[in-house]
Amino acid sequence: MKTLFAHFIIAAATLLAGSAYAGNPDASPRHGNTEYFVTNFASLGGMTSRGNSINNRGWIAGFSDLEENQNRHATLWLYGFGLDLGTLGGPNSSVAWSQAINNRGLIAGIAQTSMPEPLGQDWSCSAFFPAPNASGFTCQAVVWEHGKIRTLPRLGGHNAFATGVNNRGKVAGWSETDVRDASCNEEDGNQVLQFLPVIWGPGKNQIRSMPLIPGDTSGTVNALNERGQAVGISGICDVAVGRHSARHAVLWENGKVRDLGNIGGEWWNTPTAINQRGDVAGFLGDPDDPDGFLQAFLWTKKDGIEPLGTLSGQMTEHVHSEAYGINERRQVVGLSCDAAFVDCRAFVWQDGVMTDLNSVTPGYDDTLLHARDINDQGMITGFAFDADNGERSTYWAIPIPFGAGHSDDKAETAAPVGGDRMARTVLPDDVMREILHPLSSGRVKLSR
Repeated sequence: MKTLFAHFIIAAATLLAGSAYAGNPDASPRHGNTEYFVTNFASLGGMTSRGNSINNRGWIAGFSDLEENQNRHATLWLYGFGLDLGTLGGPNSSVAWSQAINNRGLIAGIAQTSMPEPLGQDWSCSAFFPAPNASGFTCQAVVWEHGKIRTLPRLGGHNAFATGVNNRGKVAGWSETDVRDASCNEEDGNQVLQFLPVIWGPGKNQIRSMPLIPGDTSGTVNALNERGQAVGISGICDVAVGRHSARHAVLWENGKVRDLGNIGGEWWNTPTAINQRGDVAGFLGDPDDPDGFLQAFLWTKKDGIEPLGTLSGQMTEHVHSEAYGINERRQVVGLSCDAAFVDCRAFVWQDGVMTDLNSVTPGYDDTLLHARDINDQGMITGFAFDADNGERSTYWAIPIPFGAGHSDDKAETAAPVGGDRMARTVLPDDVMREILHPLSSGRVKLSR
């Protein structure tokens, strides 16, 4: 009963907070003057869950491992109550990306079928599922609507992947064709067929491929907004998705593709989210290391590519960052890590300032490792790590303007930057893999 009451109080507080500035992004609190109330959500029985998307109602979509931690199911959390979204008959499913749940509750994701993959490809989905069933089955782009799962059409291949959805019901992602692509690195990534960026909808059986940068053969759409703009990658087939598949970070508008630029690297140039202004967040490849450090970025029409840097003032120097969510205030969220990827922290960035989310969450004991999405009310989701039991939990961070109901007792619980809240968290290997696998299981070298 206490748990039910606590969830009710949290939901009510969120709705009240949202009503103060819903529909007016400029009225939402700035991160520099904001603390966050954070609560963890229960998993579906396993030790790992993660919130990847949050809509303006505060609904969170992501995934949770089941008991035994062998399989993973897409999950929807409604103010803390977790709902198993199921699969297509295979062992795994997931809502793997940010901006994948719209304000009507339409959810985009991936699900395995019970059909063996006929060419033995790992396909893109394998990086998002746990062993032992990460690959071996075909994987489909799906949407969940009104509690039911629906498969999206393909371009002739065996597999497809849905990343995002807008409020008009259009879905972003990519689909295999039946073309054997010579640029696929079959030995390294076990990918055989070409895949193309696609947008589904708004009709149920509508699918449309998007143009690539001339000379490229494969690509993906990662996110789209209500204005007809979409962002993704264009490159060669390479290893399922990522690395050289992401030679170009691109924007599609009015049927044309535009290269957003890079910082000198021809790999891992990956937009992950776009807001209604057309601002884009994502990460860029290091020009000196195709398998190494990445740099979070913001792209705007006015200023172009702006690397966001990493968190400073940490106990170990941070050199790697990735951005995954952006809202209408140009607040960007993601993670920042040290060179060994054993000290990683969720960040929120705005107006040139990157803030460790852990430094503005008084009274919260776990470490916020990753921020995956942020809505227009400034609510954030991602996953946190409990060093005592090794559990990785979905969290819901709700902004509270500094000083609102801020008692002296509460003030005493907020450790200053550089104090206990900044204690270094050393991550075990399985947690590091959970952080580093979002796009490709072989993306980053784990140097210790």
